[in-house]
Amino acid sequence: MSAHVHGLDLQARSRARRRALQALYAWQLSGSHMNAVIEQFRHEQDMEVADLEYFEDLLHGVEQHVDELDASLRPHLDREVAQVDPIERAALRLAAYELKHRPDVPYRVVLNEAIEVTKRFGADHGHSYVNGVLDKLAAELRAIEKGA
Repeated sequence: MSAHVHGLDLQARSRARRRALQALYAWQLSGSHMNAVIEQFRHEQDMEVADLEYFEDLLHGVEQHVDELDASLRPHLDREVAQVDPIERAALRLAAYELKHRPDVPYRVVLNEAIEVTKRFGADHGHSYVNGVLDKLAAELRAIEKGA
């Protein structure tokens, strides 16, 4: 695969994660069905340059596994999941899903992307909190990869 195609692919994935964070945030606040949220986002022009399949996989994955994801995050949080800032909570759930269910994505990519989206959309020091939590979660879920 040429670097050009690969680079576009990664950018499309980054964009998919950014949109997924916003969709997840909307889902958490509205309590709507994920499909309704996805429909809403799918029609935005920005989605043409995102990896739509990945976007949907992230959102359906978080929706299906939310209890399991929250349970894996809980030991690394200093508060209840529900009390975590909604943007940070969305970023943590997305990253937890990728760490657990998308072994094709290197853990460093998962962490960096989560930190970037939190910097972009979250509160001032939110990215430090997200980084700390995910660092511990990655050590647990991707121990072999992290130790390599």
